Amino acid sequence: MTLEKNSRNKKLALGILFDLLGYVSYIFPPFDFIWAPLSAYIMAKLYPGRAGKVAAVGSFIEEALPMIDFIPSFTIMWFYTFVFSKNKAKTQVAIDK
Repeated sequence: MTLEKNSRNKKLALGILFDLLGYVSYIFPPFDFIWAPLSAYIMAKLYPGRAGKVAAVGSFIEEALPMIDFIPSFTIMWFYTFVFSKNKAKTQVAIDK
């Protein structure tokens, strides 16, 4: 139980951090050239599977297009994965007997 909760909390904290990092482009616009593909890669690694790939494409588009960087895509994906999804993400813990 604790491992599952830590995993969720860690992903949420990382997601908020990555969303805040996306706001750097308002101060330094060329940052989007680096951040857009990097955010897509991180999204795909953070949330494996089909939903993660779709979110990665959305994250790339959101970061690449100007003036829509305000969307917190990592946090939205966390809510989709752990709150709204019918197939709730679960961490399996092996117990040795």
